Amino acid sequence: MPRKISLADGRIVEVECLSCALTSGLVPSTGGVIYESKNFHVHQDVAYPIRGLVIVASKRHFYSMDELTNEEQIEYISLIHKIRGEQRTRLGIDKVYYFYNEDTTHHFHLWMVPRYEWMKQFGNSVESLRPVLLHARNQMNNEENMKTVIEGINELRKELRDFVSNSG
Repeated sequence: MPRKISLADGRIVEVECLSCALTSGLVPSTGGVIYESKNFHVHQDVAYPIRGLVIVASKRHFYSMDELTNEEQIEYISLIHKIRGEQRTRLGIDKVYYFYNEDTTHHFHLWMVPRYEWMKQFGNSVESLRPVLLHARNQMNNEENMKTVIEGINELRKELRDFVSNSG
């Protein structure tokens, strides 16, 4: 059943599965694809304009980590490792919250949510994540911030361009 989803750039899309729509290109991700392989699609989160907030989504539609194939497992951990290193060296991100859940309406994906100084006003725990995301969507959805988000996307894309996992 299709549902309406508000994107950070103001677009409202109606899709059955946002991850499928993003990985297939039906819904373009903010700033474009950061990295793509036969198994995974990496993009900036489309709903929350936070520099370096990366989604690693499977292209295959499934929900649980124990459903990853052997090939996907190897690529997944290598890809997360590479992205995290580039978040630190290229974007100056010292801390990241990793968030993955199996009761999502989208299929398998990992959120890599950077922790910035401005986020401390909402707390320093997993409970602070929702208020941080809402603040970003409602207060940071402006041209100046989007410029820094796009710059971050471009930096990560540049560094991941030649990434090849050892899965194959």
